Amino acid sequence: MWNGTGKPIEAIERDELTGIYPEIEVDVRAIKADVDDKAKRVSVSYRDDMPPRIAEWNGREGCVTLPIGAKPADAAVPFEKRPDRDAEPWPLGDKDARAPISRGLTQFDRVATDITSFGGRSSSLLVVKNGRIVLEHYWGGHDVHTAQRTFSVAKSIAATLIGHAVYQGRIDVTKPASIAEWQSPGDPRAAITTEQLMRMASGLTSDTAGNRSDAVYMGGASVRQWTTQWPLLNPPNTHYRYANNDTLLATLSLKAALQKAGTPLDPAAFVDRLGMTRTFVEHDKDGDYILSSQVWTTARDLARLGLLYQNDGMWQGERLLPADWRRFVTTPSGPQPDGAFGYGAGFWLLNKSDGIPADAFGAFGNRGQYLVVIPSRALVIVRQGYDDDKNRLDPAALVKAIVAADR
Repeated sequence: MWNGTGKPIEAIERDELTGIYPEIEVDVRAIKADVDDKAKRVSVSYRDDMPPRIAEWNGREGCVTLPIGAKPADAAVPFEKRPDRDAEPWPLGDKDARAPISRGLTQFDRVATDITSFGGRSSSLLVVKNGRIVLEHYWGGHDVHTAQRTFSVAKSIAATLIGHAVYQGRIDVTKPASIAEWQSPGDPRAAITTEQLMRMASGLTSDTAGNRSDAVYMGGASVRQWTTQWPLLNPPNTHYRYANNDTLLATLSLKAALQKAGTPLDPAAFVDRLGMTRTFVEHDKDGDYILSSQVWTTARDLARLGLLYQNDGMWQGERLLPADWRRFVTTPSGPQPDGAFGYGAGFWLLNKSDGIPADAFGAFGNRGQYLVVIPSRALVIVRQGYDDDKNRLDPAALVKAIVAADR
């Protein structure tokens, strides 16, 4: 509502509150939300004998969910407006972002008008070729300013923030992660490295599926409270287990390393350097960023992130990532997932997909969020959507069609 899009409640209910986990969808849709547009605050009451849950929009980092029982005055983050760069040249701004469309992509543009042929329910499709936008479509009332939840695409943003800190010499991902709760004598978790966390190879377990962090996303638990409690199930770097907790722990390690260097973890400042001024990285009540999922961004902002990797860590003549960081995050080292895609360090690999260049890699998120970078073809592809379990996009088919059109 307040991230520059003015999205009405009805559209939020249609897009964000349907197609979610079936065990909570009925309850979520029945809950009444009290929206204070002036204060930019939402209160949700579940039962009369329980205090409402309150979230406040702060303008810089999206919504902050207050602790259970907190009152609005307890919100710690003041409102701050993000910069508006629309009038600046692309890619920092939006001026002259579009390029003449090639014949092949014009043909694909016709296919994009029937995006349902690839499955799912799309809200955006954007293709960048040689640094300029050659294809851009929106559906369902979305436009260039509509920020949508990234889900697990956020994990790739976390990997990028870690990469920036590596370039600055403030963290070594091959060293044990800086997690205070693991430092008791004899705790085997103390040996887990930040790299192993990035590669989903920590060996840690939890009492939920790895992609579920409901206690943090909906239950009011803090990132640290939820993630640091779980024991080892396997020795590190022996088993692949996709886990939100691994990314959250890697982010805690990054925060600790930066604090040791006297620098705060400030995702908003970093993404603003890329012109991603409509990207909101949310944090919990303690100020720890929920970079496993809770990021909101636009299609063009995701394309900017893709361009940073297309350009191998260079941005507007300045190096922001180590020269070998793209290679690092796209190298399948250690245990790998079953299925159609490989995994690097915070990024998925399309290295098993016929008809797609072997160097293609991407950031994938639940409900159909995809950012794919193909360096050898100078292509960046963004697709956002509201898919559900019954109707999902086939990302490989979509990428293959775009590659075929790029002749």
